Amino acid sequence: MKLEDLLLQHFNHQSFRPLQKEIIEDVVLGHDVVAMLATGGGKSLCYQLPGYLLDGPILIVSPLLSLMEDQVQQIRLRGEKSVLALNSTLPFKKRHLLLHQLNKYRYLYASPEILQIDYVLNALKHANISLFVVDEAHCISQWGHDFRTDYSKLGEIRKQLGTPPCLALTATATAEVLTDIKTSLHFSTSSKEYISSIDRPNIAISIEKVEFIDEKVDRVLQLASTLKGPGLIYCSSRKWTEKLVHILQKKGVQDVAFYHGGMEQEQRILIQQQFLYEQLKIVCCTNAFGMGVDKSNIRFVIHFHFPSQIESYVQEIGRAGRDGEPSIAITLLASNDYNMPRALFESEFPTYQQLCDVVRFWSSVNTKKVSVEDITSQCGLTEVQWRFAQFHLQQFPLEMNSDQEEMIAAVWNEIEKRLVVKQKKLAAMTDWINTKQCRRIGISNYFNENRTFKHSNCCDYCGLNYRLFEGNNYMLQSSAPIQWEKQLKAIFHQGE
Repeated sequence: MKLEDLLLQHFNHQSFRPLQKEIIEDVVLGHDVVAMLATGGGKSLCYQLPGYLLDGPILIVSPLLSLMEDQVQQIRLRGEKSVLALNSTLPFKKRHLLLHQLNKYRYLYASPEILQIDYVLNALKHANISLFVVDEAHCISQWGHDFRTDYSKLGEIRKQLGTPPCLALTATATAEVLTDIKTSLHFSTSSKEYISSIDRPNIAISIEKVEFIDEKVDRVLQLASTLKGPGLIYCSSRKWTEKLVHILQKKGVQDVAFYHGGMEQEQRILIQQQFLYEQLKIVCCTNAFGMGVDKSNIRFVIHFHFPSQIESYVQEIGRAGRDGEPSIAITLLASNDYNMPRALFESEFPTYQQLCDVVRFWSSVNTKKVSVEDITSQCGLTEVQWRFAQFHLQQFPLEMNSDQEEMIAAVWNEIEKRLVVKQKKLAAMTDWINTKQCRRIGISNYFNENRTFKHSNCCDYCGLNYRLFEGNNYMLQSSAPIQWEKQLKAIFHQGE
């Protein structure tokens, strides 16, 4: 059967988007493939369609529970029931039961963490995995903007599964990151690479500079009240997401909520679903929100605080205008904003004293019997700081007689290297913010595209008309009450 026939039969699409068909053809032929497709470029189809051609389940490694649940739900909505998510929401007994039936499924989603569990990995070894998919593959690279230590183990996991063909997908990656992805996943010498343009011509880009924070808040209120929606407002701290929602609601802006990693899982998923189904018009969020949110009609993305890397910025503004309609990305910049990104990325790593405490604790106990909560509370670490330290400490022998000074020096050296990388990326971001040329050219040059652009409503440097993006007014009451309990049951598939 032709690929176009499968596309129409199972996905109700008449034609492929750019690069999709070529990627699918190489995947079906058994090639390792790395693909960088812009946010909204149809990455999921590149592994979902091969599910009707390959013999055996497709394993998709996904970084976030909310992302995984959303992808599974989208597959079920198109009528495909042969999909399973292996994650922490599965009850223990049900998980063990399902692990004996994995070869009955077409799509298997799994977090990188659950793949570290021996009995899960053993079950997958017997499932005849036909394709190993790594979603958000930039997380695997130590040079990526969202490096995760559990992702770095996926190359070895792939080996243990018999080295099935691999498809690595990302929306934003430099040439250095793409090379690192292929190396980490042990790509064959015959692997293929597909890179789409980073440019999204329908998204206008604007940087607005103000002097004081109060001016920035006033501008957010003005934009939220006048721009066509739905929209996202990104903040660098949990506190500011909540504060902005309070201010907006107090001023009469309705259908707005906050979202951040400190919320309960059920709350986060519910906010995401309400946004998807138009019960919320604006979400004030940290960068924890947005990855994998399949919403085509987001009309604006506002950065109340700018991110520390151009990769993060491009990924976040790329959540607007996935339907191809005109959208706008606005970054509000106050004079005291420049120190915040540095403070945030420095907080991802333990201080030297914390590292010393961790190493002493690590050397004095059986770490297999100590919980994450015990270690983080004992040494005063966040979970993020501990994951980084643990990843590098695991490179040492498990015996408790390893030289502590050597361990401290080695891990501290890794911290300093990571800080240098992040500082360079922050410098590139601030240089771009203060550039005196077309915003798109600056982004294009960063990703080595070296293009010129002639878009109407391009950016604040080239000129844009804000009125094109105005229209809706959210200073209204919600049109219908939200049935919280019913929605939660639907989201978590209860009562099936």
